[in-house]
Amino acid sequence: MPFIVRCRLLPLVLLSLFALNAWSAQKTLLVFGDSLSAAYGIDINKGWVSLLQDKLKQSYPNWQVINLSISGETTAGGLSRFPDALEKHNPDMILLELGANDGLRGTPIKSMRTNLEQMLTQASKEKIPVMLFEMHIPPNYGGAYTRMFNQTFHKLADRKGVTLLPFFLEGVAGNDQLNQVDGIHPKAEAQPKVFQNIWPRLKPLLD
Repeated sequence: MPFIVRCRLLPLVLLSLFALNAWSAQKTLLVFGDSLSAAYGIDINKGWVSLLQDKLKQSYPNWQVINLSISGETTAGGLSRFPDALEKHNPDMILLELGANDGLRGTPIKSMRTNLEQMLTQASKEKIPVMLFEMHIPPNYGGAYTRMFNQTFHKLADRKGVTLLPFFLEGVAGNDQLNQVDGIHPKAEAQPKVFQNIWPRLKPLLD
């Protein structure tokens, strides 16, 4: 009788171990952005991406962060790097934060939209969920361009069925006390606020 019981329990034990291993399997969160995510001008350990990594270690230890953000990156540059990033890191989720430099350079909206859409399409083919960051630019670029720029992110999120993160520099952008002398890049003391703008939207996706 004991032998029969053990035989019956064995499949259940193996199934439980398999479920535990699947749950605890390491997952990769890829941050793919520009200087706003590369901690430009501050200690990289104080940037919002590092704060995210610390939070994940505490609350979601099976997730690791890989930050491939580059200062000055445009959507065209991001698109050129994107296929290799997917192949090399095989991410389980992507935070796509690009477009600000396109806007500051006055890049045609159509070009920026096409670049972002191609990256979203590539991620979709690999069944990788993406959180697309809504970006803003200063109003001095003209009302029409500024409006079209902002609407691009909303339209892409709807069309491609991805999560849109509202402007993550809300409460920071335009505040001289929270930004570096260039008026664009947040200081180290602003990074917790930036992180708090992201985390409530990201957490449900991790769950």
